Amino acid sequence: MAMLLIWVGGLVWFTTTLPGPAGAEKTQAIIVVTGGSGRVTRGLNVLEKGWSRRMFISGVYQKVRRVELAEELGKPRELLECCVELGKQAVNTRTNAEEAADWIAANNIASIRFITNDWHMRRARMELDREIAGDVVIVNDAVRGQTSFVVLVAEYNKFLARAVAQMIGY
Repeated sequence: MAMLLIWVGGLVWFTTTLPGPAGAEKTQAIIVVTGGSGRVTRGLNVLEKGWSRRMFISGVYQKVRRVELAEELGKPRELLECCVELGKQAVNTRTNAEEAADWIAANNIASIRFITNDWHMRRARMELDREIAGDVVIVNDAVRGQTSFVVLVAEYNKFLARAVAQMIGY
């Protein structure tokens, strides 16, 4: 019974304190992980505002090209051609973090704006923190997600599972 109460209390905390969007902080690059609505659009909007000069999108479908993305999102082709790189190796949150960390290291990035949905931010950030060097400054920029209670419960359970796995070294 006590474990159930602790779990419910954690779920209440998780669902009522979801991270929010960042302000106008400037960073060297933007990292967007795919999988939820509004994420890529938010990243491109930040790029257009000049809050960052480069963007890496992790977990992009193999056949997607920048020109198609520009057309679909109604953004200038030039913006994506000059400033956006597509990562096509990641298939889940954990591999998003690995792919993003590799890109950050390869490009000597010192600060990033990390974009994902609000309900996904805690677990995604936990995975990213595990993969990158400790001296990279990270600004969380959570996109408000329209999601169901079932998705929130599932994400909370995934968050708990990954936290425990990391504590035991996995």
